[in-house]
Order: sequence, then C-alpha cells, then structure tokens
Amino acid sequence: MSEQQPNGRSLPPALAQVVEDFNDLEIPDRLQLLLEFSDGLPPLPQRYAEHPELLEPVPECQSPIFLHVEVEGDDGDAVVHLYFSAPPEAPTTRGFAGILHEGLDGLSAAEVLAVPMDFTDHLGLGEAVSMLRLRGMAAMLFRIKRQVQEKMAG
Repeated sequence: MSEQQPNGRSLPPALAQVVEDFNDLEIPDRLQLLLEFSDGLPPLPQRYAEHPELLEPVPECQSPIFLHVEVEGDDGDAVVHLYFSAPPEAPTTRGFAGILHEGLDGLSAAEVLAVPMDFTDHLGLGEAVSMLRLRGMAAMLFRIKRQVQEKMAG
C-alpha cells in the first residue's frame, strides 16, 4: 500500500513510511531522525570504494556526495540498487542519502521513476533545514531517476 500525496501520486510503501515517520515527529525530533538515517547509510561496496570515478557527484548538495545506480534486468520489473558516498562530517547530506536508500533501494525501475520529484516537500523538514539543502536532496533523486532511465534505455 502506498501513501497518496497531495499531487495525486503515490509513494512506494517504504518511502511513504519514511514520510509518515518524519511527519509524526516534532521538528527537533525530525532532525534526530535525519541523523539516524545518516548513521544508517550503508558503506560503499568495495567495487565502488576502490573506483570512486564510477560515482556521479551531486554538486547541488552543500556537502560532497556521490552516487551510483545499478539496475538488474531490463524491463519494468528491473530492480534498482543505490550506492552513496558522503563523509561522516556531512550528517544532513548523509541523512538525505539514507532516506533515499531506505525508500528506494530494491524497488523496481518503474516504481523509482514514478516517485514524484516533490516528495521531499512532504518530509516536514522545511522548518528544520534550509531549502537549499532540500534542493540538494531533490537533485539526488533527479540523478537517480536519470541513471535508471539511461540504464533502462541502454
């Protein structure tokens, strides 16, 4: 089951749960949850840690972050896997990456591509972090979707 968003589109269940978890909290607690997502971001697998050139930078983020998308299969049921590299001293950026990993990793390509670009607006973080930081998270989502599309086409 997915959560209906104000724009009429729905989120995949894991991402809808993340949105719900944030909205169930007061603003200071939302920041704490964001830090928990930062701590929960999985490390890069060795194949990317040893080859950082395979990762795409996200320059819109205030802190350095890099990502890579793998797509297993070549149809609408193809499975997406996400990998992020962000320094521990950038907990907000790592938290955003952690949210995207938690909500999107393991979904089908079609599900990832259907995530509304404005889903970040529904996390309730606008009062807790700057809009510039939220735009960085949206930029991560944009790059994820673009890489999925490219891998599906290629």
